Amino acid sequence: MREINTNEITKAIAALCVDANLHLPCGMRERIESSAKAEESELCRSVIGDIVANIDCADELGVPICQDTGMAVVFAEIGQDVHIIGGGFEDAVNKGVAEGYVNGRLRLSIVSDPLERVNTNDNTPAVIHTRIVNGEKIRLTVAPKGFGSENMSRLKMFTPSATKEDIVKFVVETVSLAGSNPCPPIVVGVGIGGDFEYSALLAKKALCRDLGIRHPEPLYAEMEQAMLDGINRLGIGSQGFGGTVTALYVNIEKAPTHIAGLPVAVNIGCHVTRHAECEI
Repeated sequence: MREINTNEITKAIAALCVDANLHLPCGMRERIESSAKAEESELCRSVIGDIVANIDCADELGVPICQDTGMAVVFAEIGQDVHIIGGGFEDAVNKGVAEGYVNGRLRLSIVSDPLERVNTNDNTPAVIHTRIVNGEKIRLTVAPKGFGSENMSRLKMFTPSATKEDIVKFVVETVSLAGSNPCPPIVVGVGIGGDFEYSALLAKKALCRDLGIRHPEPLYAEMEQAMLDGINRLGIGSQGFGGTVTALYVNIEKAPTHIAGLPVAVNIGCHVTRHAECEI
């Protein structure tokens, strides 16, 4: 049994909130920059250049890449041999989010009630997803989610008779309906299976998968490519100016489901789809 004090969790979360908002995941900037080679529109190539320049300026100046520093989504894998001391786990996470956003001078975007709309002034509470895993460590991932892209998400409860082509069509249609709203070039997370809420969680987790890793099962890797190809034929282009690069990549995560259902969720991320992670 290993003891971990909540102070360590708070400190780690605070640092991850700042890091995720100031720096893109490894390879993301390079993927955006290289997408200009596939872009046929001169205007969109220029827009991609501006996006890369903005990323570099943010890094040089130590400011957020995007003004929407997002709602803090936290994925926590907690080893079953860990004993957390010094307070509650979720309290420690929210304290870390508050410290990271306030001290890091990140935009505070969370309201305490969905209808009364009063700002909490520290970007809490976070959305926390916890799993108990083997071992005596805690793995934390902070994925700030801006709502220009989040608002474009969709979920459909297909019946088991739906084909691969039906699912691909639904994902492409979702991006078509989104248009320029999620600030393309975008990334797309797709959750297939589980139940209503779990398919959405799968889609959100898919956005955090390394962009260079395709799904290990050929069936789903082929669907990822078919979705990407279909999206890039829409002609939306960078920031909606038309062009051949609307999405940078599509990631699918899947799970077992009920014999009578086939849930499919789509979670769109903008060109600053962010996450940072660490292990305690």
